[in-house]
Amino acid sequence: MINNTVGELARVIHARAEIDGRAPGAASLDAAVSELVYDSRNAGPGSLFVALPGDRVDGHDYAAKAWALGAVAAITSRPVPGGLCLITEDPVAAMGRIGQYLTARAKADGLRVIGITGSAGKSTTKDLLAQILERFAPVVAPRGSMNNEIGLPTTASWVTAETRFLIAEMGAKGIGHIRYLCDITPPDIGVVLNVGAAHLGKFGSQDAIAKTKGELIEALPDDGVAVLNAGDPRVRAMESRTGAPVVFFDVERQADVYATSLAPDDLDRWSFELVVGDQTRPVRLRLLGRHQVANAVAAAAAAHAAGVPAALIAEGLSAAEIRSHWRMELHDLPAGGILINDAYNANPASMTAALDTLATIGGSRRAVGRTATTTAVLGEMLELGDDSVPMHEQVGRAVAEHRIDRLITVGAGAEPIRAGALAGGLDPAAATQVPDKAAALASLQDLTSSDLVLIKASRDVGLETIGERLLADGSEAN
Repeated sequence: MINNTVGELARVIHARAEIDGRAPGAASLDAAVSELVYDSRNAGPGSLFVALPGDRVDGHDYAAKAWALGAVAAITSRPVPGGLCLITEDPVAAMGRIGQYLTARAKADGLRVIGITGSAGKSTTKDLLAQILERFAPVVAPRGSMNNEIGLPTTASWVTAETRFLIAEMGAKGIGHIRYLCDITPPDIGVVLNVGAAHLGKFGSQDAIAKTKGELIEALPDDGVAVLNAGDPRVRAMESRTGAPVVFFDVERQADVYATSLAPDDLDRWSFELVVGDQTRPVRLRLLGRHQVANAVAAAAAAHAAGVPAALIAEGLSAAEIRSHWRMELHDLPAGGILINDAYNANPASMTAALDTLATIGGSRRAVGRTATTTAVLGEMLELGDDSVPMHEQVGRAVAEHRIDRLITVGAGAEPIRAGALAGGLDPAAATQVPDKAAALASLQDLTSSDLVLIKASRDVGLETIGERLLADGSEAN
């Protein structure tokens, strides 16, 4: 964080400062703040703990732990005994005001903010872009998927005087959400990846999703840059929503930045020629799946808009690795097979992409005479609204079309996947419906060195623990 004191931030959020019902001394208010934290386990010397309300836990109950770990104060909505409280009506809104204040100060000293949004691929694109920019200048990026009104100001608090780029990942569950995030970290460069079906149940239509994603582009200044997916008609149409210059990106179609001459290896890691303006550079990704090419080209286009030379962009992409957990992670199983743990989140497009990779790796192994048995462990895709059942059935048909050897669907919400697979021609003996993660794990106890296993579902389903248990000792999933 850039040189801030407790007293200064208390004034920013219009908070009342007190310790056990008394006004704090000057020394307490002069204490330096290092960062915002909202999980007491992450508190440390100089941190400012935010006591968030919740349905299951109340952050106020953990303020004492944060103080014990070195937090200099806690933002609270009521007095909490034992330490310095900055009392405000809405701690989440207070986080936003602090993030806005810190970002404005840093931008005055030359910081540039790159906002990224889209229905799929935000976190991977963010990770790729960060690894490109690190070769060029100091950068701050979210850890994992810190893409909401809590995660974004927390990320902004990591900016220092040396930071030249802040990557702001922006998610949304309703119209106006991204506009609010843009108020916290006003973007200089805005990247829109795609408009898909994720959260369709909350938005109601893809046009409504496009309206919300385009709020990022509307927030750009005229001297900013919009980075848009030319291959997505709803994204391409966002060009009309900004007065800023536009950089278009695409895969296998000519654009300002695009990929051509695509080729996979036996683990479905893709090589391609990256074209940036009038320069062409080779890239060989370490990430699994053809869909990662689009994420890589989007990151390349954003880096190009930020002034990074084409050679550094290509080098950064070729060296980049997955930094966010449970996203197309490739692991060797104890029995000798392969696990693809992609259980962080799911929507119809990402489900199909993951199945593509599973089938491709299986096919590559068979092509060289090796035995390969492909198993897809799939859970429910949440927030798809009225189209949920047919979208799950569509994923099931993709299982059949990809000739996946075995399907295990977990939970009642995933049953339409099995129904779609059977309708698509999958042998009923190869399709198993189980009630929970423990039953799914029990169905995987016979894995051998020839098995290739994909695990994927929406985040709240929690299937990632199956993969963790398979890697550990195969014991019961929590």
